[in-house]
Amino acid sequence: MTDTAPQRRALADRLARAGVLTTPALRAAVEAVPRELFLRPGVFLAADGGRWRPVPRSATDADTWTEIAYREESLTTQLDGHLTADRADGLVEGAPTSSSTTPVTVLSMIEELGLEDWHTVLEIGTGTGYSSALMCHRLGEDNVTTIEVDPEVAARADAALEEAGFSTWTVTGDGLLGHPRRAPYDRTIATCAVHRIPYTWIRQTKPGGIVLSTVGGAWHYGTGLAKVTVGEDGTAEGRIVGPSSFMQARSQALGPVSGDLSARVAYADGERATEVSPALLEEWMPAFLAQLAAPGAQFTQARSGDGTALRYLFDPRRESFAHFLADGDAWTSVRQGGPVRLWDTIERALLAWQEAGSPDISAVRLRITENSHTYWIEGHPALRWQHDLA
Repeated sequence: MTDTAPQRRALADRLARAGVLTTPALRAAVEAVPRELFLRPGVFLAADGGRWRPVPRSATDADTWTEIAYREESLTTQLDGHLTADRADGLVEGAPTSSSTTPVTVLSMIEELGLEDWHTVLEIGTGTGYSSALMCHRLGEDNVTTIEVDPEVAARADAALEEAGFSTWTVTGDGLLGHPRRAPYDRTIATCAVHRIPYTWIRQTKPGGIVLSTVGGAWHYGTGLAKVTVGEDGTAEGRIVGPSSFMQARSQALGPVSGDLSARVAYADGERATEVSPALLEEWMPAFLAQLAAPGAQFTQARSGDGTALRYLFDPRRESFAHFLADGDAWTSVRQGGPVRLWDTIERALLAWQEAGSPDISAVRLRITENSHTYWIEGHPALRWQHDLA
């Protein structure tokens, strides 16, 4: 087996220079844990036309495999919940359902936990097992419990962890339920995106402990990394520490709005000029605010048969839509239908945000109780949203 110690040291150097890797104990973990072990049986690399090129480990020379393994990017290891690179032949289509997240993201999240030697950690979403291995090296394998919903993914992660010298508490099941066996934990970290942080995670974290998770998830962008501290009263409070992007938890994943989109928006209740361009929704912070203001909405971009750009908002659960109309290159008006005026709601939030000086995502605060999630930006009453849990 190729010795990748030089590549691991080089990775640690790059992460340190980027300001992501700051503690000696985690640097030691990066230098010790071979990332290539956690990419078997292979990866998919992006190709033209939205397709994927399979790169099986067994058919790839050692130097190429090492170069791929230490790229500073996320590496897709599964498509459509079943397809791995060793089972694919030629270019394939599919949606990523498991990956080895870019080391910058992995290490920045683990550093955000503020780990101490005695801490116990619950990880939601084992995935390839690379982040599990880093935390096992940092804390000791007895202090890390990791949950993976996909039995096949969990089996591969277990094998990689064992080869790397760790035997941790790996559980197959629904990560949204958490795992009470060793609760409460000092830290809970999720490597998937959720619409809302399940209260079970709060309940299974000690008072004073931290829960770290990407929230949003209805869109492929515009999501934030929430860091909350659990209180003695069973609530948790904190803020969005920055932008973050992960695959949705499978039990919460929403498929794209499909079918005849023109038929979905055929019957509108009215049309009006827009005060804010919906093009803002293609930017990260406005997209995050839109999900806070209208949590069931999905922003859909498409093209007509003649190549004309189309933009929509849909909330299938509430049977509501917004259809944007363009005049040349500018989106100038909106048609809306259904019981909820999606664009009215989102536009108000965007206007209030602009009036507040367009603060970035780290200005958003979050409080979690058993019955609700409340988000707000300090000093701006119009920028406050309560999501009650049904």
